[in-house]
Amino acid sequence: MQKANIEGKVWTFGKDIDTDLIIAARYLNTSVPEELAKHVMEDSDPEFVEKMRKGDIIVAGENFGCGSSREHAPIALKAAGVAAIIAPTFARIFYRNAFNMGLPIFELEESYEISEGNEVNINMDAGTITNKSTNKTYNFNPIPEFMQELIDAGGLMNFAQNEIKGK
Repeated sequence: MQKANIEGKVWTFGKDIDTDLIIAARYLNTSVPEELAKHVMEDSDPEFVEKMRKGDIIVAGENFGCGSSREHAPIALKAAGVAAIIAPTFARIFYRNAFNMGLPIFELEESYEISEGNEVNINMDAGTITNKSTNKTYNFNPIPEFMQELIDAGGLMNFAQNEIKGK
């Protein structure tokens, strides 16, 4: 099965972006994705939600998603329209939560070479990320097949429902 390409404008954030910076604890009184989306990255960049567009991509430093294990962080990012996240490393619980929510994330050691405002193309079949602004292509660590199936289904719940239905 051919996987989709992801293409979008880059927004950059530094290293050790924790789940409190992704979605502040003061908004955790709801699990409604559309409500969470209104506040994604607010404490790191108060204008992020107004500036970004559906399909944009976050590029960050190492240890993205560290901190508490809340599922609200990938839910908020996905609901805001973030198409993917690229970073050298992810906190393990965020890594798993992102796939469970159907949010594609890519480990790329050279993520620091991609600047805010660049346009990138992620070719999941080829395992490459191309910075269209600089015409440089990188190979990313492959996503395990089962994790790719979660992304294709839109997350773990959809995957499980599809399995029950026999799809």
